[in-house]
Amino acid sequence: MYIAKRMSRLGTETAFEVLAKAKQLEREGRDIVHLEIGEPDFDTPVNIREAAKKALDQGWTHYGPSAGLPEHRETISKYMKEYWDLDYSPEEIVVVPGAKPIMFFTILACVEEGDEVIYPNPGFPIYESMVDYIGAKAVPIRLREELDFRLDVGELASLVTKKTRLVIVNSPANPTGGVLTKEDLAAVAELALKNDLIVLTDEVYNRIIYEGEHHSVASFPGMKERTVLIDGYSKTYAMTGWRMGWGAMPADLAPHVTRLMTNSNSCTCSFSQIAGIEGLTGPQDESKKMVEAFRERRDVIVDGLNSLAGISCKKPKGAFYVFPNVTGTGKDEKWLADYFLDEAGVACLAGTSFGEYGKGYIRFSYANSVENIEKATGRMAEALKSI
Repeated sequence: MYIAKRMSRLGTETAFEVLAKAKQLEREGRDIVHLEIGEPDFDTPVNIREAAKKALDQGWTHYGPSAGLPEHRETISKYMKEYWDLDYSPEEIVVVPGAKPIMFFTILACVEEGDEVIYPNPGFPIYESMVDYIGAKAVPIRLREELDFRLDVGELASLVTKKTRLVIVNSPANPTGGVLTKEDLAAVAELALKNDLIVLTDEVYNRIIYEGEHHSVASFPGMKERTVLIDGYSKTYAMTGWRMGWGAMPADLAPHVTRLMTNSNSCTCSFSQIAGIEGLTGPQDESKKMVEAFRERRDVIVDGLNSLAGISCKKPKGAFYVFPNVTGTGKDEKWLADYFLDEAGVACLAGTSFGEYGKGYIRFSYANSVENIEKATGRMAEALKSI
């Protein structure tokens, strides 16, 4: 079978590869603590599940508009105003199966071959992958540990050239848990306005934040017209398998993104969208409880990792990941991640899975119980004695 050359430019997510290896070890009888995969370990709240069942019985099983059900986009519009004081009309919102399509569609619709896209590194690997795939140049902006994994706005400005088309920001961030400050985002906005740039802001963890408040670059004067905002249900409502997210964007971009939906997915599942309406408008108690559980787990895993020889870990302000520095162990991050899985039964990801500037780090997801987190750190402590 002939495979197009462009496929060689398309990356992947290492988390799913490590998950597959960990599952194979479990089939062989090993006990594995899963700290590799980035999804809540909680069930979708009951009211959302019940809404989906009811929607099925009511016949919400047919095609819907490619942009999303009108009543769903209206609900999202109200939700964004209530939570983030952002004014988006339903016509400026496109519903998609998960958050990733908005990343891909925005890059496809707005970036030409040869253009440059600045993206966070270490960062979600799909950013770089999609930019490379379409033939643009991916330009990394380093997220530095000494800045609590925020970007250096001066360094960001130095990376802008006449070819720069798009800047990607992610806050709270995967894989670091870093949160950009209002001042950081103001500087990004100023840079975008000065250089006529588009900003793609990935805010899927915006409800999972432990200190301070979430801010969106779209809220700054003049930025709504040049920002594409990504949000969704997977993290906030433990709905990863439902595959449902949305993009809020300028009105003149929405029809183009909608056409990409028509050409790829046709539409997002109708009964899932009805359940999503219930998620946004119904009780938020379960979502809040989940965040508080993550807060407790964060504290446990940070303390545990900082007790390990050769490892130091900053306390993240959002999401459900930690990104400890492992250079003190004297071992390469990939070697160490493999060692923890093979010898300690702890699945995690090498920092370089998230870009070149992840060298010297490992990512752990603390979307697991306190008991399992403590088990994992205990096992790693023992394993480190043997290297």
